[in-house]
Amino acid sequence: MTDTKRRVKLYALNADRQWDDRGTGHVSCTYVERLKGVSLLVRAEADGALLLESKIQHDTVYQKQQDTLIVWSEADNFDLALSFQEKAGCEEIWEKICSVQGKDPTIETTQDIVEESEDERFDDLSDSAPPVELPLCEIGRLKEIKDLFITCMATPLNKDRLAEAIENDGYVRKLVKLFNLCEDLNNLEGLHCLYDIVKNIFLINKNALFEMLFADDIIFDVIGCLEYDPTLPIRKYHRHHLKNVSKFKEVILITNLELLNKIHQTHRVQYIQDVVLPTPSVFEDNMLSALSSFIFFNKVEIVTLIQEDEKFLPDLLGQLQDESTPDSRKLELVQFLKEFCNFSQNLQPPQKEGFFRTLTSLGILPMLEMTLMSEDVNIKQAAIDILTILVEFSPSVIREYILQQSSDTVTQANGSEVELMLMNVIIEQMICDTDPDLGRAVQLMGVIRVLIDPENMLPSLSKVEKTDFLNYFYKHSVQILIAPLLANTVDGEPARDDYQNAQLLAHILELLTFCVEHHSYHIKTCILNKDLLKRVLVLMKSAHKFLVLGALRFMRKIVALKDEFYNRYIMKGCLFGPVIDCLLDNNGRYNLLDSAIIELFEFIKLEDIKILIAHVVENYGKKFEHIDYVQTFKALRIRHSQQTEKLKEKPITSCITSVTVSTGRFRRDPRQIEDEEEIWFNNEDDEFDDGEAVVPHTGMTGSTEITASEQLESIGKSIDKKCEGSSTKIFGTTVKTTPIMNNNLAATPALSSSPEDSKNSSLLKKALVDYEGDSDEEEDENGDLKSPTKRPRYT
Repeated sequence: MTDTKRRVKLYALNADRQWDDRGTGHVSCTYVERLKGVSLLVRAEADGALLLESKIQHDTVYQKQQDTLIVWSEADNFDLALSFQEKAGCEEIWEKICSVQGKDPTIETTQDIVEESEDERFDDLSDSAPPVELPLCEIGRLKEIKDLFITCMATPLNKDRLAEAIENDGYVRKLVKLFNLCEDLNNLEGLHCLYDIVKNIFLINKNALFEMLFADDIIFDVIGCLEYDPTLPIRKYHRHHLKNVSKFKEVILITNLELLNKIHQTHRVQYIQDVVLPTPSVFEDNMLSALSSFIFFNKVEIVTLIQEDEKFLPDLLGQLQDESTPDSRKLELVQFLKEFCNFSQNLQPPQKEGFFRTLTSLGILPMLEMTLMSEDVNIKQAAIDILTILVEFSPSVIREYILQQSSDTVTQANGSEVELMLMNVIIEQMICDTDPDLGRAVQLMGVIRVLIDPENMLPSLSKVEKTDFLNYFYKHSVQILIAPLLANTVDGEPARDDYQNAQLLAHILELLTFCVEHHSYHIKTCILNKDLLKRVLVLMKSAHKFLVLGALRFMRKIVALKDEFYNRYIMKGCLFGPVIDCLLDNNGRYNLLDSAIIELFEFIKLEDIKILIAHVVENYGKKFEHIDYVQTFKALRIRHSQQTEKLKEKPITSCITSVTVSTGRFRRDPRQIEDEEEIWFNNEDDEFDDGEAVVPHTGMTGSTEITASEQLESIGKSIDKKCEGSSTKIFGTTVKTTPIMNNNLAATPALSSSPEDSKNSSLLKKALVDYEGDSDEEEDENGDLKSPTKRPRYT
């Protein structure tokens, strides 16, 4: 049988409440004549032997857990479980079980949590039933006590009665005295029985019993009972570890005895849960839920008691901010604060918000600035962990502090202390991470990503917060973020291509790609004025494929926006060149890089981005004409040919009858490009300090330089040749009226070699008016033009 959908592992619960693996096989649900009913059958995968034959009884409680488990009790103290390889197989068998019992398959338990049959048996007798009688605590009766506990654990009713008897009789303390006696006598048999007894008390999972077990005067004896596990060949010395190895450091003097005792108790109980008790199996994930709750509420109480102390937190943060505090002392303080913040994760949202507001008011953020720049790696790591907790809970609080810090710094020092701002400190620490695996850089990158994510900004202040913080980030911080990338791509080749530097650049590219997705105007300004995409594509020459793919992903996100300015910028810089070269260097190898590059051009084809299709085919068509293992490039050439033919065959539907140069008389079409954005493509002054600007590439395929006067002359000749009609003067040049198709105008380059040429080119562009078929002027029945009904648009 090869059906993986019905492949299962069969488990059975043994007398020690541990799940034994009975084998792997395939399950089926069929009618068994011998059992007179529908049954679950499991046959071994290896030899087909029958591992399980279980009739589905109408009163048996079946439970579906975690989508791939079915658990049920075959008889008293004999539980079975099927663990399915696939969720679909579990659902199929579950539906058949529910069908036999007449239950809705959407439920997860075929009967009530407490068995109906048990309710019926004990409903009338529950009050009159005798309580569990516990044997005397004597060494000779330890086996009897152990057997009684195992028997009572089989049913919920007996488990509750056992818990009641233990609590009423003070049985825990009696067992502890017996343990000390057995240990003095070195009675291993008795100690093994006590291990099973105490373990079952934990498995009863009652908070009242935990209060007794974790009393300060007996908790070490309880832990001692759990050292004598009969299944382990070597005894574990847990008490020695807690008393001698694990040391409590009181970094700030704690005068509250209740708080001190609660800290000690929580540490010991956490150790019992994590180390001493056996790891729960997949079927017992909620077996010790009360123990987890006990630890949870202890941590909440510790955080509350520390927060209520008027001196503790101010003293701690004050020492951390004091420059005279030695690094060894700072390490102890910041590690305590980190653990304290971890405990605060257990608070409810309102209490947690109040807690972090308290820390902020006490100056935790200025303290983090100092500790992040510490030369001690352990101090720095603890500070990063604290910052991560703060940012994940309330990024708006951090942004508010950064904006306030920015205004204060500019007011006090006229911007000379920009580098000391928290945001810049975070970026610098990410860039300067000395860890070979850049573990801290990855963590800080996550912090930056949360801070610049517009989606998590407060709804009530969304507009203001987005505007103010993003303006701050792109004015003061983005230069620091992209500095390593710009420094590494100065000469058209990666200056450093070692693994660690490639990792850092990949993380920076990931953040910039996130910005392209979520920020529009700001990142566009940065990319166009810094010529950032061209610098990023230099990394396509890296020897590290993950960095090459990161650069390609950055370009892919830009192309996906289908933004006109981005498209013109890519064409102007001939930025498909490095991508095409990388594809050719890959030489048709079937790998992720090849697929990613082809997907980029496939996207351009499917989205029918005409301007990019024409640019790619006209400039790089010869380079990829031999690529025939995919149809993408052939389809691009066909699509371009179709577009060219369509433009040639397109009938003249409108004609320019007048050209008027005027300011303020025409209404701009909503689709028209904003004048201030047009400046980016006319090489005006850069907003950034270093004065970089986008410049057209020269010497590349299909790239030519055209002056504005040559454009005027060429357009004038074309107009004289193609059409006769009325004429008008443009900048002193007589131009005849001609039909002009909008696509030709849009493709006209706007390059100039002198300020006068640039001025003439810009004015000419505003002077030419396009009348499209949605008609600013209409024709009458004879084909004559009627009077205009709409204002003409600029092209």
